[in-house]
Amino acid sequence: MPEPEQYEIASETESDAERRRRRAQFLRELNEAKALRDRVQPRRARAARMRQQMRMRTFRW
Repeated sequence: MPEPEQYEIASETESDAERRRRRAQFLRELNEAKALRDRVQPRRARAARMRQQMRMRTFRW
């Protein structure tokens, strides 16, 4: 008969897999929403890209 600790470990890995699946779904939807916003507001999207490029240029290692 397996110990109760083994059941807890199995449930933790299952919830971890479920959490990863939900996170992947969330990130897909987030990227889709960002792409939609970029298509709807191209000027704002371009300005945001320019700001990001400036941040990356001035970043110091």
